[in-house]
Amino acid sequence: MKAKQKRSLGRPPTNARKMPTDVMILQAATDMFLTNGFQDVSIDDVAKKCNVTKATVYYYFESKAALFTEAMVHMMNRIGVYIEAMLSEEEPLKIRLHKVAVAHLKATFDLDLDGFLRETKNVLTHEQLKQMKESENKMFEVLEKAFIKAIEEEEIPEVNTKFATHSYLALLKVGNYRNEDQTTIFSSINETSNQIIDLFWNGLFSTKS
Repeated sequence: MKAKQKRSLGRPPTNARKMPTDVMILQAATDMFLTNGFQDVSIDDVAKKCNVTKATVYYYFESKAALFTEAMVHMMNRIGVYIEAMLSEEEPLKIRLHKVAVAHLKATFDLDLDGFLRETKNVLTHEQLKQMKESENKMFEVLEKAFIKAIEEEEIPEVNTKFATHSYLALLKVGNYRNEDQTTIFSSINETSNQIIDLFWNGLFSTKS
């Protein structure tokens, strides 16, 4: 009879769950980090959320910093794919940019991503910060390619595409601004998106007289 193969300490049975354990941990950790911030989430918290042992979490992710990095990279990669899909649709660029703005504002409505990342600046290693920066750059490249294509097809005038991309992303961040009473500048995400796109489009791509 074939001897029963031993599994590594902390590793769960592969057939114990429908979702792969590392994916389940990553998804739970992402939600928890985004909701509570880096400092207020522990490996114990993630393990309890996933109903696994602490050793299981450490089997897949060597530290909380490593888990956080993987979670953020995974999230930014998914956002990049989503943005690329919207920008690839057969619609005028202005409409596609509006769709991206709406999706971005909905996804980040309750998040202070800049403050969130500042919180981990002195915790993550240089390599981990580099991984996150590379994922962020991929999202940037997707947008810039859309502007380059629009110029080539004469849909928009010749502009510096890096400046256009940074300007667009900066306006999206402004869209998440909150007053002291936590109210937004405009009454809805759709109105905010309209204002952002109108300002961006008419300011950068307006025909010179």
